[in-house]
Amino acid sequence: METNPTLPLVEKHRHYQEHSMKARAMVTRRQAALGLLGITLLWGGTFVWMKQALNALGPEVSEFSRTGVVGTMVAARFFIALILLGIISKKARAGLASKDNWKGGLILGSLMLAGFVLQMIGIDSVSPSVSAFLTSLYVVFTALLSTRMSERKPTRVMILGVLLATFGAGFIDGPPHIVWGLAEILTVMCAFFFALHIIYTDEITKRLDPISVTMTSFAVVVAGSILIGLVSAKDISVVRVVWQDDVIVPLLCLGIFGSLVCILALNALQRHLNPTHAAIIYAFEPVWATLYGMAEGLVNASFWLAVGGGALLIGNMIVELDESEPNHLNEDAGPE
Repeated sequence: METNPTLPLVEKHRHYQEHSMKARAMVTRRQAALGLLGITLLWGGTFVWMKQALNALGPEVSEFSRTGVVGTMVAARFFIALILLGIISKKARAGLASKDNWKGGLILGSLMLAGFVLQMIGIDSVSPSVSAFLTSLYVVFTALLSTRMSERKPTRVMILGVLLATFGAGFIDGPPHIVWGLAEILTVMCAFFFALHIIYTDEITKRLDPISVTMTSFAVVVAGSILIGLVSAKDISVVRVVWQDDVIVPLLCLGIFGSLVCILALNALQRHLNPTHAAIIYAFEPVWATLYGMAEGLVNASFWLAVGGGALLIGNMIVELDESEPNHLNEDAGPE
């Protein structure tokens, strides 16, 4: 019986290709994880920028209501991002002609808008530590929802990382003292919408071009927040808040870095990770926000920063090691 001498070579080549694909997938996943961590650095800065802007708008908040002012600020922030993205990217402009991009952008933009609005209404009546803890529940919600909606189920190790990340994000400013009321319920709802945004970002950006769907999602947020701002303020002159001397620079930082850079990078990078892993990385945002707040004199130093930050770091390291296992690499080995 004759044997084909080329078979060993073919088999060796196949194994080499599989190994190369797994190695590329691991590098891509780690690059995406580092990129998302960089996003949280910028998101932490949005806490300071928004606080600076709102501190300069005390009379306007009294005149137009906090929701009216913040809605207008969110609209201006995403309008800046929308215009800049349209200027720098031909692909983004072309994406506006696609019905599929508008469908994807409507989903992602609506979820972002709901999360932002519910959070900003809730935070007006709760302490920062309570808001941070309840908002960080999006890590838990992401794990639970992805179990039902995603093919990539969270492992037991990842669940441990979820619990550590939730504890770390929630206790970064000390133990939250929760008294359940409307504000607390709205903040939990905000966490739920942020979790949905993470999961649908994973699904939508694998089907659609991330740049194009970012453009349409920005347009949805702008339209929705303008409506919320005008309805809440009951006066179109609320738009003047964006031209105040102490507001322009923080607003530009929010639009360029907090919205354009962060959301664009999120849509491009998150598809390479398990949604639950991405949610755990996003939980680092309150760490940077606390550090920035301390630097600006807005937050007092506390040993809870080390406790919360340490829990987040350990949770991420556990999940990173779990995701590096071969069975997880096989999930991402193929092209997106």
